[in-house]
Amino acid sequence: MTQGGAARRTVLGAAALAAGAGIAGLSAGSASAAESGRGGGGFRDLPVPTVIGHRGASGYRPEHTLGSYQLALDLGADVIEQDLVPTRDGHLVCRHENEIGGTTDVADHPEFASRRTTKSIDGVSVTGWFTEDFTLAELKTLRAKERIPAVRQRNTLYDGQWAVPTFEEVLRWANRESRRRDKQVWLHVETKHPSYFRALGLGLEEPLAKLLRRYGRDRRDSAVFLQSFEPSSMQRLARLVSVPRVVLLSAANTRPWDFEQAKDPRTVADLVTPEGLKWIAGFAQGIGPTMDLVIPRDAAGRLGTPTTLVKDAHARGLVLHPYTARNENSFLPADFRKGTDPAAYGDAFAAFRTYFEQGIDGIFTDNPDTGLLAAEAFRPGRRPVNP
Repeated sequence: MTQGGAARRTVLGAAALAAGAGIAGLSAGSASAAESGRGGGGFRDLPVPTVIGHRGASGYRPEHTLGSYQLALDLGADVIEQDLVPTRDGHLVCRHENEIGGTTDVADHPEFASRRTTKSIDGVSVTGWFTEDFTLAELKTLRAKERIPAVRQRNTLYDGQWAVPTFEEVLRWANRESRRRDKQVWLHVETKHPSYFRALGLGLEEPLAKLLRRYGRDRRDSAVFLQSFEPSSMQRLARLVSVPRVVLLSAANTRPWDFEQAKDPRTVADLVTPEGLKWIAGFAQGIGPTMDLVIPRDAAGRLGTPTTLVKDAHARGLVLHPYTARNENSFLPADFRKGTDPAAYGDAFAAFRTYFEQGIDGIFTDNPDTGLLAAEAFRPGRRPVNP
């Protein structure tokens, strides 16, 4: 039985009140889709705007843990995001960055003290511990922790509860949950620093494609998005699997790292022109722009005049999944902040509404329950949450 608007609002309201409780998901769908690894008719059948659990439900649990992914799913997220980096022995694991000093307890392990080093990652000097210097067995001795404890002190309660998951473990989890819920669990999978890792002999795309094929998620209608800030990574994956691909876009004045290496003079500002979007549409089905490319902010952090990016991307047949919506004042545009505490919640619902009004197709958020409640008013056939 598919939930109606009123039933879904009841579930979402309960989820918002019990973000720490891990409510069981109530979604239903076709058994054939759950068993085959296919997402029904593909990504065009997802609810719009689509709510993507950014690194899981990272507003409530340490990011990129099975606990964070499970909570995002239980809260009702339409899609759950993973970021992939490799271990020294070639396993793909879920971390936002290959530097793990901020997201694990590696600093508390004296046996790994000598592994602390400084590296240049995509032209930026970074000091810490790096996944590519650890075997999977070594990495599994570590425990995950909250990345931004000053903002999310409550999340530190869960420090040490989960290990660093491999992507294969996530695929197994997603397939188990798909069978249990009788509906495919959608994933949004990012290749992190692919040119950097390829230069180390740890290319991400081939092992990722192999895992997708092994778990039946390599087809055009599979319940997976692939994403990267490096367009060449999506071009490479387009030759390996058929699942939909999304090119991530940072600030307008930046260049993708693979462009830097290839001496390609184009910036993100060039890629968001009609010509640049036409080029992206030749190998991808969507873009994931920073929200500032949809509505710029002024020097005071307030929203300015919306750009034409949504209209221009849709004209090229591309979906838009901007990033990242969060509840805390420190992340919100100044228009929606409340009080002076950067860790306090602002008017996140007003912020979501503002972006949804631009016609975006989905949004990455650390707070899936907030995003889903806000999205209800914009989904076809749904009555507003507060009519």
